[in-house]
Amino acid sequence: MDNVNVAIIYYSATGTLHALAQAAAKGAQEAGAHVRLRRVAETAPPPAVNSNATWAQHLRDTADVAEAGHDDLLWADAVLFGTPTRFGNPASQLRAFIDATGPLWAQGRLADKVYSAFTASNTAHGGQESTILALSNTFYHWGGVIVPPGYTDPVQFRSGNPYGASHVAGDGPPAEVTLQAAAHQARRVAETAAVLKAGRR
Repeated sequence: MDNVNVAIIYYSATGTLHALAQAAAKGAQEAGAHVRLRRVAETAPPPAVNSNATWAQHLRDTADVAEAGHDDLLWADAVLFGTPTRFGNPASQLRAFIDATGPLWAQGRLADKVYSAFTASNTAHGGQESTILALSNTFYHWGGVIVPPGYTDPVQFRSGNPYGASHVAGDGPPAEVTLQAAAHQARRVAETAAVLKAGRR
């Protein structure tokens, strides 16, 4: 399989999406991909962050994770985006990153890449699928190739989301089955990107 570049770009307030992103990075690496794990900038005001001790602590704990930039999108053959749900939509922090990509889109530099998404919500029916579908709207505009996990691995029948890996944060940290689902999704993304890259060559 051709080596491909996979960027995993995520926003995490209290650590759930960070854990899923790490699992996705591992899965992509297992598929032979070069991986960049990147967090988007925190845009919430300090008083809001500091009002939640777990939020503030996670921000400190992940200070060494490189911040996402447009160069990561240009470098990547495939991109997985991770975000918590916010009323059935991606978090504003991730949207701010995406909304600044207009110049790249206008030049066609985001087209023909593989895209996928994963998420978490506080409750079992808190908008996980609609959040992933909302991100897909962006991928359509970019001219991307959307690759969901589907039910392409036995773990998907246990994790239950063919749209993208997802977790109910109110139940605690992601369990092993959820992490396996995130890893499978990233492997599938990397493998698909490799096939496309080889075919184009």
